[in-house]
Amino acid sequence: MTGTQSRLREATSAIVEPAPVAIPEGWFLMGSECGQDCERPIHRVWVDAFLLAATQVTNTQYECFLSVTGAPSPPFWNDKNFNHPQQPVAGVSWFEAERYCMWLRSQTGRSYRLPSEAEWERAARGGVEQRLFPWGDDPPQSLPDYEKRWLNGPEAVAGYRPNAFGLYDMCENVHEWCGDWYDANYYADSPERNPRGPAGGSRKASRGGSWRHHVKVARCSARSSIPPEFQYADYGFRVACDLIAVTSFASLP
Repeated sequence: MTGTQSRLREATSAIVEPAPVAIPEGWFLMGSECGQDCERPIHRVWVDAFLLAATQVTNTQYECFLSVTGAPSPPFWNDKNFNHPQQPVAGVSWFEAERYCMWLRSQTGRSYRLPSEAEWERAARGGVEQRLFPWGDDPPQSLPDYEKRWLNGPEAVAGYRPNAFGLYDMCENVHEWCGDWYDANYYADSPERNPRGPAGGSRKASRGGSWRHHVKVARCSARSSIPPEFQYADYGFRVACDLIAVTSFASLP
């Protein structure tokens, strides 16, 4: 084994993989009548079973990618408000989130990718239909310690209770990139099964709330978007994985 191969083997063994949560297949009502115009019409969507990371990708997880690939670090990497090991990595563009997924696929053989908007909303709702937030309809200000949270940046992940599917920080902390191109009118023509967004566009879809906003927690159905090259301090991501390609994580090397 050459020195380069040995170093690569050591780096690969140091990968900190996301903790997968199985999201069951099923129908749900996507969208909201009380939200933005782009959240209408409410429409019935089927989503196949898939895996979604329990948390947003952390600095610790992303550092493995930087170390192995030599990719440039995000613009806030050395900022004390953003560089705690268990904070979500912030300031990554959509393209960088995609490269991380590609790298994770190459290192593990598992089909990591960004979730679709439909998958993300299905997961955020936790199997509860048409509630505003993962916990129900009570306002974000009713959450424990709400007034003390997100003062200077995102929080370390998994600090509070998960939703009914076991997912942490859904709808809060940082916006999360999705795989879809964004179209405000997409819901009018969205396929009923496993929609993946329009074929093209100029902005990429994102979901979830932001530490930087006045109201820090987004509704489950709330949609947002920015150009894919932007690197905002309140943008991160979590990864999905096709369940059909992995029958058991425990059985894999």
